Amino acid sequence: MASEGQTSTEYIQHHLQNLAYGKLEAGYTRADGSVVTQDTWTIAHSAQEAADMGFWAIHLDTLGWSIALALILGFVFRKAIAGANTGTPKGVQSFVELIVDFVNNTVTDIFHHKNRVIAPMALTIFTWVFMMNLMDLIPVDWLPQVAAAAAGDPHFYFKVVPTTDPNATMGMALTVFALMVFYSITQKGFIGFVKELTMHPFAPPTKGAAIVLAPLMIAINFILETVSLIAKPISLGLRLFGNMYAGEMIFILIALMFGAGALMAGMGFFLQMGWAIFHILVITLQAFVFMVLTIVYMAMAHDVEEH
Repeated sequence: MASEGQTSTEYIQHHLQNLAYGKLEAGYTRADGSVVTQDTWTIAHSAQEAADMGFWAIHLDTLGWSIALALILGFVFRKAIAGANTGTPKGVQSFVELIVDFVNNTVTDIFHHKNRVIAPMALTIFTWVFMMNLMDLIPVDWLPQVAAAAAGDPHFYFKVVPTTDPNATMGMALTVFALMVFYSITQKGFIGFVKELTMHPFAPPTKGAAIVLAPLMIAINFILETVSLIAKPISLGLRLFGNMYAGEMIFILIALMFGAGALMAGMGFFLQMGWAIFHILVITLQAFVFMVLTIVYMAMAHDVEEH
C-alpha cells in the first residue's frame, strides 16, 4: 500500500524510479539541500538526481536482479543436469527437459541452418526473460519496503522487475542486433551484407539508358533497408519494456486505489490476484515473443539470397 505521507503522484513516481548510482559534479545541490564539494559517485536520493547523473548512471537494482536471476537459473539447470539419468525424469529434471524440448522444437521449426549457438541462446533468452518478468507477480510494496528498512530510508528507490527498465530490454535487444549483423557478415561476407542494404527492394538497372538511375535507386534502397534494420532492435526492446511497464503500472494503481482500510485492502487483494493470474499469460507470452523474434532474426542473418 502507499506509504504514509506520500501523495498518489509521489507513490507512483517512487515505484517507477530505479536505484541509480552515478556521478554528481562539484557544486551540485542535492535533494536534502547539501552541496557536493567535489565530483562524487553516489546513489541518487531523488528522481532529479538520477536524471542529472546522465547516461553513465548505473541502475543497481536492474543489474543486481538480472544477475541474481541468471545465477538462480544456472543453479536450477545445473542441478537438473547433475541429476540426469536414463530413467523417467522427475521433479526439476522433468520440468527442465520440458522447457528444453519446447525451445528446441521452436528453434527447429524456425531456424533451418547449422549453428550450435542459436538453441542455447534461445533457451537462455526465454528462461531469463521469463524469470525477470515473473518478478512482476511479487506485490509491488513487499521488496521495496524490505530494501527501505534495510537501508534505513523510507523513500529508498528499489525496482524489482528488470524488464520494466528500458536499459535492460534495449541492452538485450542490441546484443541480438549485434549478433544479427555479425552472422550476416560471416555468412554472406561483407559485400553480400552491403548488397542486402543496397540492391533491394528495388533492383538497380545494370544496362541501358536507365543505368543512370542506379545511384538513386541504391540510395533509396539503402535508406529503406537501414531503417528496417535499425527498427528490429528498437521494436524488440521496446515491445518487451512497454508491455511489462504497463503491467507494473496496473499493479501500482491497484495498490494505490485499494490501500486504505481493511475492506478496501481485501478488495485490492482479490483484484491484484485476478490481474496476477492474467499477467502470468502476459509474462510468458512476452518471453516467448522475444525468443521467437530472436530466432527469426538469426535465421534472416543466415539466409543467403542471390542479387
